[in-house]
Amino acid sequence: MHRVALFGAGKIGGAIAALLGSSGRYEVRVCDVNKKSLDNIVSGLSNVSGHVLNLDDERSTLSLLEGCDALLVALPYYLNTKAASYALRANIHYFDLTEDVGSTAEVIELSQQGQKVFAPQCGLAPGFISIVSAFLIDTFDQVDSVKMRVGALPIYPSNRLKYNLSWSTEGLINEYCNLCEVIREGKRQHVPALAGHETFFLDGDEYEAFNTSGGLGTLCATLEGKVNNLDYKSVRYKGHRDLMAFLLQDLKFKDDRPSLISVLEKSISSTLQDKCLIFVEATGKDSGRLLQRTYASTVYNTRVGERHFGAIQITTAAGICAPLDLLLEGKLALKRGLLKAENIPLKLFLENDFGKYYRDEKALSGLEAI
Repeated sequence: MHRVALFGAGKIGGAIAALLGSSGRYEVRVCDVNKKSLDNIVSGLSNVSGHVLNLDDERSTLSLLEGCDALLVALPYYLNTKAASYALRANIHYFDLTEDVGSTAEVIELSQQGQKVFAPQCGLAPGFISIVSAFLIDTFDQVDSVKMRVGALPIYPSNRLKYNLSWSTEGLINEYCNLCEVIREGKRQHVPALAGHETFFLDGDEYEAFNTSGGLGTLCATLEGKVNNLDYKSVRYKGHRDLMAFLLQDLKFKDDRPSLISVLEKSISSTLQDKCLIFVEATGKDSGRLLQRTYASTVYNTRVGERHFGAIQITTAAGICAPLDLLLEGKLALKRGLLKAENIPLKLFLENDFGKYYRDEKALSGLEAI
């Protein structure tokens, strides 16, 4: 049985604990400052225990990592570097979920100093979306463009934003404000968040998409000079982007993010009745022919054992649990250093016990034989 520590007992932490704990192959130490959240998570789960976390107390934090194979972090992004430093000192593997570019750069630097694997930016986007993109890219002799689109959406939108708070509000505002990395004409560039607005239809529903920060993970660095155009955009119901631009830009909440976070959390409800849209389109040449290949999937909220989780919870949790499991089971060749999502084979991921939550035969239709 593998033993891991999980820092963070929020919405995503609860799903991670349920997935790992219900597998029967993991002992999970869930660690958080909130005792009530810990009690809620560990209740009814075998092999899952709750522990109070104080990242400023080095001795107690290191004791939580003693005997563990890995640390998984589901904390606010600004705590990732400190958590990663503890994994480095404890000489254990490290995994996180952040979309934040700055903290990821610091974690990548730490990954070069130790003897274990560091895997930042797991989850859905960044994370699984890069695995899919790498799979499609590898089917071409020469790639021209890659479009990545992901949306975590309520099934029954009821407010003017047509959105519910189903994951970290801090992370959401962060990706709406920070610069977004893209590749244009073969070179890495930065473009503004909320720009690049487009509308499209999928399965009869109308959506919009626009630039958001962090969803590409390390893919721009990996593919610079190898593709002409690459971008990532978040998908929302039509009208969401203009209202967020009004709040962030016209009312200048971009310069006062804590206040906007407070307003949203007081006013916008959360929901477990959601879906995650995953769409990747790659265009390039294969045997001299110009072709387009597409992966399109929708993941819905589901149950893990006796507990019901939203789609964004289950996709994010599966996105970190599958790479962890593949590594600890010896199915990834990497032994130390930085693990990039795009280096994980899609087939291996989908065959994993945790990756199965992404399985969609329709999405792979026409791509299996390539």
